Amino acid sequence: MTHPAATTLGELRASGWRSRSVKEEMRANLLERIRRGEPLLPGIMGYDETVLPQIENAVLAGQDVILLGERGQAKSRIARSLVGLLDEWLPAVAGTELHDDPFHPVSPLGRQIVAESGEAAPIAWVGREDRYAEKLATPDISIADLIGEVDPVKVAEGRYLSDELTIHYGLLPRTHRGIFTINELPDLAERIQVGLLNVMEERDVQIRGYRIRLELDLFVIASANPEDYTSRGRIITPLKDRFGAQIRTHYPADAATEIAIMDQEARGFALAEADGGASGSRDAIAVHVPGFMKEIVAELSQLARRSSEVSQRSGVSVRVTIANAETLAAAAVKRAVRLGEPTASPRISDLPAVVASTAGKIELETLGDEEREDRVVEKLLARATVNVFNRHFALSEMTSLIERFEAGAAAEVGEYVPSAVHGALVEEIPELRRAIGRLEVGEAPSSVASGVEFLLEGLHLNRRLNKDRRAGGVRYAR
Repeated sequence: MTHPAATTLGELRASGWRSRSVKEEMRANLLERIRRGEPLLPGIMGYDETVLPQIENAVLAGQDVILLGERGQAKSRIARSLVGLLDEWLPAVAGTELHDDPFHPVSPLGRQIVAESGEAAPIAWVGREDRYAEKLATPDISIADLIGEVDPVKVAEGRYLSDELTIHYGLLPRTHRGIFTINELPDLAERIQVGLLNVMEERDVQIRGYRIRLELDLFVIASANPEDYTSRGRIITPLKDRFGAQIRTHYPADAATEIAIMDQEARGFALAEADGGASGSRDAIAVHVPGFMKEIVAELSQLARRSSEVSQRSGVSVRVTIANAETLAAAAVKRAVRLGEPTASPRISDLPAVVASTAGKIELETLGDEEREDRVVEKLLARATVNVFNRHFALSEMTSLIERFEAGAAAEVGEYVPSAVHGALVEEIPELRRAIGRLEVGEAPSSVASGVEFLLEGLHLNRRLNKDRRAGGVRYAR
């Protein structure tokens, strides 16, 4: 959408536009969303009854926010999504660095332009995306980065040090009339945190001993890991006191939410379900991920968050789930290309591939070698698989299928076994087809093969079938 037509201060005044603070602006836009029944933060899942109501309260109360939580809990995404509560366009004095309000400019240059040009002062329209700034707190950040510093180039041009026009403003002043986010706030040196006190409360900024009054208009968001997790630093008490709301984020409470996030965030080229595949080319492979495989991926993360062998202080990010889904899809595509099959579906025999995408994202409770880390992941994968299987089937319902194997039937499957082999096995054992029908995998050979391996592995993990690993495959039998 194009911005409003006003190009001068006089035109803006005639249009009836009025000034309001960024917190008033966000509050009004949130109330309008609530009236229309629209979600606060589209795309943020699992927080509808916990985090989002607290954010709504903070915005309506005009409070700055600390988001406290472990890694991978959408803290940064929440902060960036709040930009949607800003007006689409905001008028500012043209040519200034601080997005000065045309009716109440705060920078020396803005005041000068309005004083000299009057009603003819030029107006620029700023989009909501340009009113957001984000900074990752690191120990090397200086006051100059956040607040400002005397610009030696401007001094060399002939201005006096006492002239405010010699100042090069930092991120905070440049985000005037917008949202400023500082991630991992405890990592910010305490002496720099002290420098934020006046910015957040009194708006009194000191640069090189000069006292400059800047009535900054900001909505400030900080993110941090819980104090019992990070030992790298802390938030000083006076600064923490200036944030109106501290909101705890959390991981998805159930596998269904984890799957929804996984489906939303996984790379499209890896998980596409369309004719012609993810890239749309003639030779692309169409990927279908059966529901039970998604459940296993989500269950793996859920189990890791409860495991005594995995450090819960560092957490198990949702990024583990997303990366594992992408890895499984990649393994399925690789097999389909090698075997010349038009479609691909992840199988149980692909699960070892996720060890690489899981091990690097979790921390064990006690230090150990890499082999032990792999064993922990493999054990969790087995538990995840049997849990999902037992949610879909009761062993009492599998009696006839088990009897077929007791009568001498056997199944040769594996990572690079063609889907047609699995299909022939289904035709040979009708009980296997009936069980797969309950999984609703469809008729695609690759999906049927995925269902076959899931059933066989579930029976093995429930100690109803033996499993022998052989070169290039696995044999299930009694």
